[in-house]
Parts: sequence; C-alpha cells; structure tokens
Amino acid sequence: MTHPLKGRVALVAGATRGAGRGVAVELGAAGATVYVTGRTTRARRSEYDRPETIEDTADLVTEAGGHGIAVPADHLDPAQVRAVVERIAAEQDRLDVLVNDIWGGEHLFEWETPLWEHDLDNGLRLLRLAVETHAITSHHALPLLLRHPGGLVVEMTDGTAEYNRDRYRNSFFYDLAKTSVLRMAFALGHELGPRGATAVALTPGWMRSELMLDHFGVGEDNWRDALDRVPHFAISETPRYVGRAVAALAADPDVARFNGRSLSSGGLAREYGFTDLDGSRPDAWRYLVEVQDAGKPADTTGYR
Repeated sequence: MTHPLKGRVALVAGATRGAGRGVAVELGAAGATVYVTGRTTRARRSEYDRPETIEDTADLVTEAGGHGIAVPADHLDPAQVRAVVERIAAEQDRLDVLVNDIWGGEHLFEWETPLWEHDLDNGLRLLRLAVETHAITSHHALPLLLRHPGGLVVEMTDGTAEYNRDRYRNSFFYDLAKTSVLRMAFALGHELGPRGATAVALTPGWMRSELMLDHFGVGEDNWRDALDRVPHFAISETPRYVGRAVAALAADPDVARFNGRSLSSGGLAREYGFTDLDGSRPDAWRYLVEVQDAGKPADTTGYR
C-alpha cells in the first residue's frame, strides 16, 4: 500500500531534529497525520541554539505525503503536555502512535567522566530530560491511545538491551538514562499489552543527525569525507532509516509480537525489508560488536 497509515494519528514528542524528525517524516510518507512537538520554533530557540524547528519538521511531514502539525511544548511541563494531548483529542479523537523521542542531553553529559567528577546539575537535568519527560508524556497520552485497539508506543533510546547490558555507555548519567528508557518499554509492554496496545524500545544505529554531521564538519552529501578521521562512521545511517522502522511497526497488524522488546533499525530492516535512503541496510549494532568493539579495521562488507 502506498499510504498504509492513512487515517492514523501519531504524536512524535521531540521531533525538532535527529531521529524524531526522521520518524515524523517517514510516518508522514506512510500517510499519517503527525503532531510534532519540541521547544525550538521559528520564533524561539531552546538552549541548543540550533536552526532546526518543529515547523520545519511539520512541513517536511506534509511534503512527504502526510499532514504535519507543529505544536510547541516543553515535555517537562505536565500542563503543556496535557494541552497537546487535549488538542489531539479535540481535533482527531484518537491517537494511534506515540513516539517518545525527547532527549536534549548532548551538551549535558561528559564522556568517560566518573559520577563524582561529573557536573551534578547537568547530570540531573539530563535524567529529567531523558526519563521524566517520557513518563510525563506517556501519562497524559496513553488514555487517548487506548481509546482504540492496536495503539503503538515507541520509546527511542541508544543501544539495544543486549548491547547496553554488558557495556558502559559514556558516563553514569548517560548510561542510566538510556537503560531507563529500555526498561520503560518493558514496563509499558506489561501494562499496555492486556489492553490491546504495544510498547517497544527502538534504537537507531550510528545516526547521521544534524548535530553529528556538524561535529564531523560534513553534510549528508559528503559525509564519507569524515571516514579518514573516523573510519567506523562508514556504518552510519540517516535519521530516516529509524523512521522507516517506526512506520513499518505502525503498519504491521501483528506488531504485538514485539511487545516489551528492544529493537533496532538494522534488525527491523531485515524483518520488514526496508532500506536507508541510499538503498543500503546498515546493521550498526552487529557491526559495533563484531568489528569496532572487536578492534578490527573498519569494513562494512556484510553489514550494510
């Protein structure tokens, strides 16, 4: 089907840029009406002070074939989140897909810095942004999602449960945040499954987000120029790849088989047959284990 999600309504919380934007656009390409939230608008920037806006994301959703609706919201403020959900209920009377992608922590964690040396205020704010926001959003959105059977909740994180279980992820606060989101999906699976809905945790691989491309001084058109400095970046993927994973899950009538599980963009590409924008199928987490973490030279043969 060209638009398998036509008539479906999604809320992508944290859709200003990165994975959230990629997910919103691919849900739009599948025909969905997509409400996109975030703190950066054309009138006001968040502390990130970056140019991407939720209005831009909504326009991309509409251009892709869906209906994009931008709603400014700080997901740490329960009243603002409640207002978003009330608006969706009034305008659509349904919510079929909730994607919790709120993050905002790139500038708050310190790589390989132990807890006692890490800035405490930054670490605690990271946890609030990465964990508390998801809980607030689900608290207000799930009653609407449960009005109709077949709803889907996607908790976006970094790393699969298997990968994160045995590996320290960057810092105490980062590790705790990403592991907490994995557990959220597990817990929601227990609460939603008997009520006719599904919850999953989903991770992209090494994603070529706007911030990542800027960090390496490249753009999407010349990202391979970064490989001289960071050879393993060859396994990277666009934000649209994980977006296609969410769209595939949302269109799957048997999605409940994944309830409570930890999933990855590369794993779901094998399951559903979708590709990244360049036609490849990066399998980043398998690559990280078998090549990068194993100390082997960069070689994506068989991994994309």
